[in-house]
Amino acid sequence: MIDTLTDLFARDPDMVSYLNSLVIDWNAVFNEVVAFLKNGAGSVLNTTFAAAVSIVSGVTTFGIGFVFSIYVLLQKEVLARQFKKFIMAFLPEQIAERFLEVAALTERTFSNFLTGQCLEAVILGSMFFVTMSVLRMPYALLMGVLIAFTALIPIFGAFIGCAIGIFLMLMVSPMNALAFVILFNVIQQIEGNFIYPHVVGGSVGLPSIWVLVAVTLGGSLMGVVGMLVFIPICSVLYSLLKRTVNKRLEIKGKAEA
Repeated sequence: MIDTLTDLFARDPDMVSYLNSLVIDWNAVFNEVVAFLKNGAGSVLNTTFAAAVSIVSGVTTFGIGFVFSIYVLLQKEVLARQFKKFIMAFLPEQIAERFLEVAALTERTFSNFLTGQCLEAVILGSMFFVTMSVLRMPYALLMGVLIAFTALIPIFGAFIGCAIGIFLMLMVSPMNALAFVILFNVIQQIEGNFIYPHVVGGSVGLPSIWVLVAVTLGGSLMGVVGMLVFIPICSVLYSLLKRTVNKRLEIKGKAEA
């Protein structure tokens, strides 16, 4: 290697003079490296550390919440009995009975809604999987699972799954995407007109316009979770308001008579 460089410099003396003219400020190079380690590398390390802490914190919180929910389910009868005794002990009898009545209505509404919504999502996902498998369309299992999960979001969920499905089908063939859109519309009509009314039906007892209001309001306040939770909440409020209005009209009618 030394011999090769010697021959090269002997043939090209200008290169030797150019190399001799180079002046490297090692202090400036060192300062640049230190500045990068302080700013660039430091920010990268801080961002990485913050992301790692956030992931660990999320996993830990989920684990604690999951274990706590299991304990609550295992002791739900004892907790319900203790809570009822606490309410009856510290509230007047009439207010306590009214509070427990509202609590029972809330529990029944949430239970019926979540059970019906999960069952309807499983049926819808299974329909997509079976139909797409029979028609030999790609991503049958993936689309069945995806639409089953997105169908848990009322009104908008299935269309989110449809948009993702169209994107996946376009990667294979535009004709597959067109066939998927047609299949989606057909299954949605069957599900919306025949399956959903029988499976979920009037479990929440909320008119369609208020379902849309609940989904929009819940989505703007709490995201996807709000879309799922606000429907039974609004249903409970609607039922209580309906009972109050009918009771007041009945009292008013008797007073006028």
